[in-house]
Amino acid sequence: MTQVRRSDVARAAGVSPAVVSYVLNGGPRPVSTDARRRVEAAVAELGYRPNKVAQALRGTRTHSIAMLMPDHLNPHFAELAQAMEDEAQRRGYVLIIGTAANDVEREQSYLRSFLDRQVDGVVLISASAKPDVHELERARIPLVLLDRAAGGSSHSSVVTDNRAAAALGVRHLQEHGRTRLRFLSGPADLEPVRDRDRGWSDTTGDTGHARIWRSDFSREAGYRAVRHALSGTGPDFDGLFTASDAQGIGALKALREAGVRVPDEVAVVSLDGTEAGQYTLPTLTAVVQDVSNLAAEAVKILVSHSSDPATGPVHHILQPSLRRLDSCGCGSSLA
Repeated sequence: MTQVRRSDVARAAGVSPAVVSYVLNGGPRPVSTDARRRVEAAVAELGYRPNKVAQALRGTRTHSIAMLMPDHLNPHFAELAQAMEDEAQRRGYVLIIGTAANDVEREQSYLRSFLDRQVDGVVLISASAKPDVHELERARIPLVLLDRAAGGSSHSSVVTDNRAAAALGVRHLQEHGRTRLRFLSGPADLEPVRDRDRGWSDTTGDTGHARIWRSDFSREAGYRAVRHALSGTGPDFDGLFTASDAQGIGALKALREAGVRVPDEVAVVSLDGTEAGQYTLPTLTAVVQDVSNLAAEAVKILVSHSSDPATGPVHHILQPSLRRLDSCGCGSSLA
C-alpha cells in the first residue's frame, strides 16, 4: 500500500503543503476556515497519518506528553492518570504513563526514556521530595510538578491546597463532636504532607504532632498503622483523619476487624475523594481533590510552555471540597 504524504493531502485539498502543516500542528500561521475544512476532509478521505518520529527529528513537536507517578495502585494517582489521559486526548496529544514504584532510580530511568522519545513535556508526581530533573532542564523539556509540589518552585506546579484540605477534614470531625482525634499522616519529607500536618495543627492546636501517626500512602500501610494502634485495650480516639483515601480504606478494614464500630465509636474522614471510597463499608467521607481540574491545568501549562518556551513558571493552587458519606456519621449520598 502506497504511503499517503503531506503533498498528497495538499493536492487533494487544493492548498500548499505548508498550509497542511499549519492545520495539523496548530500554527504557527492562521488558516482560513474554508481551507482548514478542506484539509481536514482530505486527511480523513486519504487516511493520512503524520510521521511523528520524522517530525521529532526535524525539531518540531511530537504531540506527545509524559506523566510519571509514584504508584499506580493508589486510587488517587490512578484517577489522576485517567484524567490526564482524557485531557491530553481532548487536546490532540498522546499521553505516555510511567510508574516509578516509589523508587528514585526507576524514576530517573523513566525521565531519560521520555527524553529519548522527545516528548513535548512532562508531568511529574515525584517519588522524591527533591526530584532530579536536570536532564529535562538541559534539554529544555517543559515540566509541570503535579500534586507534590510547592508554590515558588522554579518549575510550574499544580496542587491542591493541602493545608486547607486537612483543616477542612479535621473541622468536620469536630463538627460531629469528636474531641479525641488522631491523624494518620504520610511521609514527613514530602512538602504536601508537611502542609497537611500544618492544617492539622492549625485546627487542633497539636503543634508538637503528638497525635500524629505516619505511614506510606497505601491501603496496607494504613491497615497496619491502625491495627497496631488497636493492639491494646481498644481505641483511645473517637475521630480519625487520614492523609489519603488509600490509608483510610486500610484503616476502615483494621477498625472493622477489631470490632470498632464506624462511625458510632470512631468517625473517619480521609483526604482525596476517590471513587473507591464510595464503595467501602461504610462509605468513606473525604476531602475531595478535583482531579479533572488538576489534570486540565497541568496539560494547559505544558501546551503553553511547549508553544512558548520563554514562558515563566506558573503555580496553581486548587481548593478542595468535602464529600459527606457514612464514615463520619453524615449518611451516604449514593442512591
